[in-house]
Amino acid sequence: MPIRAIFFYFVEVFNIKQSFLVNEEIKFSEVQVIDPDGKKLGSMSTSKAIEMAEEYDMDLVLVSPNEDNPVCKILDYSKFKFEMTKKAKEAKKKQKVVEIKEIRLSPNIDKHDLEVKAKNASKFLESGNKVKVSMRFRGRELNFVNQGKEIMEVFQNMIENSQIEKEAKVEGKNLYMFLSPKQK
Repeated sequence: MPIRAIFFYFVEVFNIKQSFLVNEEIKFSEVQVIDPDGKKLGSMSTSKAIEMAEEYDMDLVLVSPNEDNPVCKILDYSKFKFEMTKKAKEAKKKQKVVEIKEIRLSPNIDKHDLEVKAKNASKFLESGNKVKVSMRFRGRELNFVNQGKEIMEVFQNMIENSQIEKEAKVEGKNLYMFLSPKQK
């Protein structure tokens, strides 16, 4: 296992350790207790609940740190940590990362260049990424922002599988528009 993977595994386990209080770390005087089978044992003092957990040869874990009614469960903490890291890894695998690709246009772009950039943008959108279309105005070009908006509109119409996420907006000397894949 590479060092980087070991580090991330350690960080995940460390984060889980920080989020649940175990045995003597629990500072509440009274807690609701659930046994390993899932039966509610009722409210009792924390010290009595810890003794009960030791009888089961397990740990007392604070599951719900509610101020009014804290809930603790008697379980094997190391097994619980392992299950939590496993669930976190599964959730991370199912997570889809959406990248934002940028296409730069100019206010005096030729029709063929616009078609090539539209073709590239449609490839990005087909692969599930979002596209940021930007246009930079230099010098006197800043007087032709309306032409730039028209070019952006033509560009968006060239791409069939796109929808506008954010309309064309001027920020400083730049014009931005965000496109995303069409929802099916």
